[in-house]
Amino acid sequence: MEAVIFNGPFKIDVERRPKPTLLEPTDAIVKVTVAGICGSELHMYRGHQKTATGHIMGHEFVGYVEELGSSVTNFKVGQKVVCTFSPVCLSCFFCKNGYTNRCPAGTAPFGTQGLAGGQADYVRVPYAAGTLQPAPETVPEELLIMMSDIFPTGYYGAIRAIEYFVPTPSSELNGDSEQHTALSLKMQTLDKAIFVCLGCGPVGLCAILTARSKGVRTIYVVDSVDDRLEQAAKLGGIPLKLGRDDIPSIIKEATGGRGADAVIEVVGNTTAMRSAFDLLRPAGVLSSLGFHQGDLPFTALECYSKNLNINLGRAPVRTVYDEALEVVVANKDKLSEMITHRLPLSQAAHGYDIFEKQQARKVILIPGQ
Repeated sequence: MEAVIFNGPFKIDVERRPKPTLLEPTDAIVKVTVAGICGSELHMYRGHQKTATGHIMGHEFVGYVEELGSSVTNFKVGQKVVCTFSPVCLSCFFCKNGYTNRCPAGTAPFGTQGLAGGQADYVRVPYAAGTLQPAPETVPEELLIMMSDIFPTGYYGAIRAIEYFVPTPSSELNGDSEQHTALSLKMQTLDKAIFVCLGCGPVGLCAILTARSKGVRTIYVVDSVDDRLEQAAKLGGIPLKLGRDDIPSIIKEATGGRGADAVIEVVGNTTAMRSAFDLLRPAGVLSSLGFHQGDLPFTALECYSKNLNINLGRAPVRTVYDEALEVVVANKDKLSEMITHRLPLSQAAHGYDIFEKQQARKVILIPGQ
C-alpha cells in the first residue's frame, strides 16, 4: 500500500509499505478514504518534537471497515467509521471514569513510532470497539475528518472554560436557595463573560464556534494570519491581529481593566502561553489546548497571586464525541469553508508544506487518487 512517511524535519515521503493485518482479536483493519493533516503534527514536522523517523503519519482518518477481529461485535465489515486519534480500551479505570484521553492503550497516538497512522491506504486500529465511531451519513467525509481530533479538542477546550460560568442570569433562576448557593461559587453569567482565543487555526476555529454556540457573546480572537481572522470573524469572533493591534490594551479597555475572564490557548508555544496568562484576569480560567514541548513560562508564585484556574492536556475525544458531533451537525454550513485543500496522498509533502506555511486552513489527503 501507499503510506505517508516521516523521514525527518521537513521531509515527508510517500512510500510502499506492507498492508497491515489483524494482530489481536480487538483489532480492525480500516480502508482509509480521507485522512487529515493536523496542526499537532507540525511539531514533529518542524523538528520541535524530537522523535525517530520512518513511521506512517496521521491520526485523523475516515474509512470503511475491511476486517474485524473476533471480539469486535459492535461494527460490521463494510461499515463507514471515524477513528479517534488514539486507541480507547473502554475497560480501564480512566475510560470508565470519562478520562479516555489517559487510557493506557492510547499512550501512543496514531501516526507515531508506537502506532502506524492513517495517512495510508489501510490502517490497523487497536481496541476497535472503543476507538472507532460510526460515521453518520448526514455529515460529509471531509467534515467528519474533524471528529477524529480537532473538533472534539476545540469543543473540550471551550467547554472547560465555559464550565466556570453560570449559564443563565441569576434573575432567571427559580429562587431555590440551594441552587443559588451552588451557582454563586461560579464566576459570573456566561453571557456577560469576555473570552479570548489565542490562535485561529483549525482547532481554534472549532473552539470559537463551540463557545459561540454555547452562549459566549463576546470572544476576541487573535492570530497573525488574515485568512484565519476572517474565518474566525465569520464564526462570531472579534478579530485582533498580532503585530497590528495593541491586544493587551484592547482587552483591558473591554474588561474595565481587569483582564479577560477566560483565555483559550491553542498555539502550543511559550510565547502564546505567557500571553494567555497576561491577558487573563485574577481568578480567571486558562484553557490550553496547545501541544506544548517546554516549560511553563510563569511561576507558581504568579499562579498563586492570580488564583489561576488552568486546564492543560489532550482532549478526551471519545468522551465528548457525541456532544461535539451535535455542534458539527448543527453548523455544517459554517464549517464547510474550513477545508481549503484536497490532495491525493501522493502530494502529502506539498500538503505539509503549505499547512506549515499557514497557506491552508485544513488539508485533507485522499488515498487511491
